[in-house]
Amino acid sequence: MKKAVTILGLILLFTGPANMLAQVNGFTAVQAEVDFAKKLRPWDGFGFNYVETAQTINYASDRQEYGGFSLLKEPDRQKILDMVFGEDGLKVGLLKMFYDPHHQSAAGSDLDHEASTQWIRYFAREGLKRTRSRGADLQIITTLYGPPPFVTQQNTMRGRDLNPAMKGALTNYLADWVKYLRDKEKLPVRYVSLHNEGEDWSRWDAEDKTGNIGTGHDYNMYWSPAQTAEFVKLTRAALDKAGLKEVGVTPGENTNWYRFSNWGYAYALADDPEALRNLGLITSHGFYVGSYGRWFGEHTSAGTDYLRERRPELHAWVTSTSWSQMDTKNVKEMHGNIYTAKVNGIIPWAGIQRPSQWVGGDPNPGSAFTVREDGSYEVRRGYYFYKQLTRAGQAGMAVARTSSMDSEMPIIAFAANGTRHPDAFVVTNMSAYNRKVVVSVKGTNARRFAAFRTTEKADRYQNVAYEQYQGIGDYNLTNEGTLLYDAPAGSVTTFFAK
Repeated sequence: MKKAVTILGLILLFTGPANMLAQVNGFTAVQAEVDFAKKLRPWDGFGFNYVETAQTINYASDRQEYGGFSLLKEPDRQKILDMVFGEDGLKVGLLKMFYDPHHQSAAGSDLDHEASTQWIRYFAREGLKRTRSRGADLQIITTLYGPPPFVTQQNTMRGRDLNPAMKGALTNYLADWVKYLRDKEKLPVRYVSLHNEGEDWSRWDAEDKTGNIGTGHDYNMYWSPAQTAEFVKLTRAALDKAGLKEVGVTPGENTNWYRFSNWGYAYALADDPEALRNLGLITSHGFYVGSYGRWFGEHTSAGTDYLRERRPELHAWVTSTSWSQMDTKNVKEMHGNIYTAKVNGIIPWAGIQRPSQWVGGDPNPGSAFTVREDGSYEVRRGYYFYKQLTRAGQAGMAVARTSSMDSEMPIIAFAANGTRHPDAFVVTNMSAYNRKVVVSVKGTNARRFAAFRTTEKADRYQNVAYEQYQGIGDYNLTNEGTLLYDAPAGSVTTFFAK
């Protein structure tokens, strides 16, 4: 005998809590969820990258200083450092330091780690002071921007091919720099990265194996998947010999996550048991290109997933990614790296830039700061959009599960995970219209959230955000545990549990 179904039973059966919300709002609001109890992976933090020497062929005659601190007055430097590392600033926990090719002239000769690195070292030292003064710490990764000329077969800057006889010279070059930073500068270097976009073999051609040395790209040498796997092992041995057992080795930094997997780098590491065992961190750049073509680069986790099947504890960092137009779509790129590429940390491309120093114009001109040739500087809206994320996702937190039934309204969330940092989530409205959103908030004891917002709207004279990480008050959860919010067009809003 069938039981009678009441009208109330039908309502509960076909609506449920989420659908009831949609009906209450007449299907005019985006349905979304944040569940802080569903932790996807540990979060190591967001970071910063000060780039000093990136392209100059002859440092003695062309002392390139792309970051621009050399032009600023000391009070201005201190203010920028506070804005990056300080309690009221970005509060970044990761720092990238490039290692340029100008530290040694020949195998066996003395290494000079200071001539071409004055400002990158200053930035790291001062940043570490501020970070530790607020009870936190930095994790530093140093990346070989390009090898010294003598280790290449071409014996010139940007030479394409490694000279096999110079493998030991190159690993010693790496280890000596790390030891200098640890012992002399007292910097907490955690990882050494083997290359910067060294997979891009098309930067050279059969006739020109020096990479168009006069006007070409930033420093590179070609790194095949096999060579990368080999140097994970060789560099590990060199670091151990130098007494740097606590410093991990990464496989270098491909242009994007698609290349890391589909160009064979993840597989080369997985197929070599010793390389896999010696791998300290998975790294790649996270540049995104969604259209098909040679520069296609999606936010795929395929390579990372393949390695984590064999070593589940491995973390992955984006070690460079574009600031794009410094807008809501750039925040969506961050969302893609976190939720699709499944990373544990993000360091964007150069956060402070002196545009005149980039040969041919920087293809990624977005930034947090710009330094002008007259010694003045500008805080750009990229700073404020990035701040919406960095303060929410502090080191030691966890990426929390989110969903949103509108692809123009991605949500990023970080659970406190036992840290002193509050649960936090970030709502982005990429559309040209105001959008109402109903967020079902789970897995937290908080009933009130403090909100801060940055918008794309700028006045007609300056490229600055109309709202620059501006506090907009507190939002209370309803009795059903939902937060109702009217997100302005082109806005990013961060909600912190209170």
